[in-house]
Amino acid sequence: MQIEFGYDITLAVQQPTPVHCLLDVHPDRRGDLVLEHPFQVVPQAPALLHTDVFGNQVRRLVLQPGETILSQRGVISDKGEPEQHRTDAQEVEVPDLPTDSLQFLLGSRYCETDRLSDLAWKLFGGVPKGYGRVQAICDFVHSHLTFGYPYARATRTAAEGYEERQGVCRDFAHLAITFCRCLNIPARYVNGYLGDIGVPPNTAPMDFNAWFEAYLEEGWYTFDARHNIRRIGRIIIARGRDAADVPMIQSFGPHELRGFHVVTHEITAAGSRVEEGAAA
Repeated sequence: MQIEFGYDITLAVQQPTPVHCLLDVHPDRRGDLVLEHPFQVVPQAPALLHTDVFGNQVRRLVLQPGETILSQRGVISDKGEPEQHRTDAQEVEVPDLPTDSLQFLLGSRYCETDRLSDLAWKLFGGVPKGYGRVQAICDFVHSHLTFGYPYARATRTAAEGYEERQGVCRDFAHLAITFCRCLNIPARYVNGYLGDIGVPPNTAPMDFNAWFEAYLEEGWYTFDARHNIRRIGRIIIARGRDAADVPMIQSFGPHELRGFHVVTHEITAAGSRVEEGAAA
């Protein structure tokens, strides 16, 4: 299948303000791009593109006083199948883990392994190791937290999410990631597009989405504690230790978000568009 994706984001600043944007499709999926319109900045401003330490594409620009609109559209080819699912995948013992996965065992800004380690072992220490234990973590987080846009808070950590029992998709991901790391399973934060493909449409406005990947036998596997079902059509934008590593908009000075529109939908064979919905 083919999926159209894109965004229109309006920011306002009162003085020249440097901004870093992580909004491009991740290099792992760029080979699937069918069409990608250039990144647009209105009014025009030069934008430098570089790759960060996690392999994500970052655009650097300076916003001038007033409103600036950032936008992009593209079409990507997708297998049209749910993400990889291998219930017999085993955990990898710490001495045998690849070096580049070790950083995803450590505590980070939103994932306080020191605060949740005892709880993680109490809840999941008796669950057989492997894919099923990560799924058990997702099942718990999915049922323990209540999702709601009014619950969004940029400073909420995994431990606070556990205590407050509410949050948005990033909070579900942070709590599940923390439990995995406490159990010596490398886990990393992922954000990107996730449209309502193969599921009933949601009438709320479309948004970006957050999920996570856990390292098991033979590589990284996708898990989603928020939706807790395998999904079709994820388009990765960025990966990191947690949300602090991959802010979609990071300004080095005050800014105001005045407009936010995200597009993610399947393009049918006839060229018409599947009804848009939300998937955050």
